[in-house]
Amino acid sequence: MTKPNDSGPSSKPTSGREAGELGLVATPIGNLGDLTPRAADYLKAADSIACEDSRITIRLLQHLGIKKPLLSYHDHNADEMRPRLIERLRRGEKIALVSDAGTPLISDPGFKLVREAAAQGLAVTALPGPSAPIMALILSGLPTDRFLFLGFLAAKSAARRSELEEVAALRASLILFETAPRLVAALGDLRAVLGDRPAAVARELTKMFEEVRRGSLQELLDHYTEAGPPKGEIVIVVGPPLPAAEADAGDLDAALLKALAAMRVKEAAEAVAAASGLPKRQVYQRALELKQAQERDPERGDD
Repeated sequence: MTKPNDSGPSSKPTSGREAGELGLVATPIGNLGDLTPRAADYLKAADSIACEDSRITIRLLQHLGIKKPLLSYHDHNADEMRPRLIERLRRGEKIALVSDAGTPLISDPGFKLVREAAAQGLAVTALPGPSAPIMALILSGLPTDRFLFLGFLAAKSAARRSELEEVAALRASLILFETAPRLVAALGDLRAVLGDRPAAVARELTKMFEEVRRGSLQELLDHYTEAGPPKGEIVIVVGPPLPAAEADAGDLDAALLKALAAMRVKEAAEAVAAASGLPKRQVYQRALELKQAQERDPERGDD
């Protein structure tokens, strides 16, 4: 059993030479005071800093009084830069990897670099700190025991709804990023696919105008439809579906039979799922069963 080491992981020799280390450094998502002393010390000790946008990172470094070489590493140049960073690590450099804001690798580049460094036996450590998805979750008032982070959903409604269909039945809180101009459309799709679940919209986290608005998806949709797009960075948190036991099977069947009298199965299921807040797949499956029963016994629909 090893003793705890407050200084964190250390580099290990590779081929007779001291190997480098890749440090994943969480940076503030708004309030500069959220940078940990340990993270600041790591940035000071690093040989270089790999970042998404040097213009953003340099402002943080200037605040800390740190001057270090900055290496551009983002989605568009990652394949080209990754071998170069790995070679620097193999030569013994200590490289800090930062995102524009928050914890690296969370909805931004980095995991392939970590995977490659680990595969080559190079040391990788992390300096924990701010994370917008986690902060939004704990402020939302929604269940935190099981959650799924979805990042940014597709920009177009049809693709976005398809992505939501894949996770609609999961008994977990859902966390996603969204832009202000797309917020109303996204809330509309969330409402249509997931039903009217409890949710929260968090914006400008840790900043002066931090706001967390809680309510049902329909209430949030109504508010932002009337108020217009808010300013700032946005995180949406949606609660899990209601347990099946909480839904009255008789009420569900009655609602579906009424809808099936005027609509096709798919449209009826969508309408009832939206009104009941039940998972769309569950409602669609029950609608199919009722429709098949009607076809076998036409008089059943009048019960």
